[in-house]
Amino acid sequence: MRPQSHALLVIDVQNDFCEGGALAVPGGSGIVAPINALMAEFGAVVLSQDWHPEDHSSFASQHSGKAPLELIDMPYGPQVLWPDHCVQGSAGASFHSDLETNWADVVIRKGYRRSIDSYSAFFENDHKTPTGLEGYLRSRNIEHVTLVGLALDFCVNFSAVDAAHLGFSVEVRCDLCRAIDLNGSLEAARIAMLDAGVQLTD
Repeated sequence: MRPQSHALLVIDVQNDFCEGGALAVPGGSGIVAPINALMAEFGAVVLSQDWHPEDHSSFASQHSGKAPLELIDMPYGPQVLWPDHCVQGSAGASFHSDLETNWADVVIRKGYRRSIDSYSAFFENDHKTPTGLEGYLRSRNIEHVTLVGLALDFCVNFSAVDAAHLGFSVEVRCDLCRAIDLNGSLEAARIAMLDAGVQLTD
């Protein structure tokens, strides 16, 4: 077992991000079994869950003439437009059926405000509206976090960088993540995480 001050953050292991999903990350299902095995080592386990209303502003379907993966400017900054995914209450928003969710102490839902996306499990994309995860970890006296899940270059990356900026010691298990790699996003994410002091391990 890891020390009680060490938490595992399992980022967005949901059907829509796995094979056959609306925004499938290649190889997503392949990390589920080893994540289950890792959860048993931690006294604190947090699952994050993308949880969008059906008319979410990050969906390309909400912007006339725009296609998925196009970039637009939103009031909070640049925003990739995505296919409709992880709609509240849908099968796609559910956790992967093989993920052993009973290990989780808490589930942090994000992206549920229509007007703003939320990659990070700590803050929405304005980088100031909190999800409540920091407060939960502080109340549990967590000092170190290990992150796994989907996708490495978006939600894992943003979560890891925010955790480091908040003063947590942060590790990302790259072997238990999968990436989208959109226009060089994977290399950019690696640089951002390393610059923030995140430890990248395999």
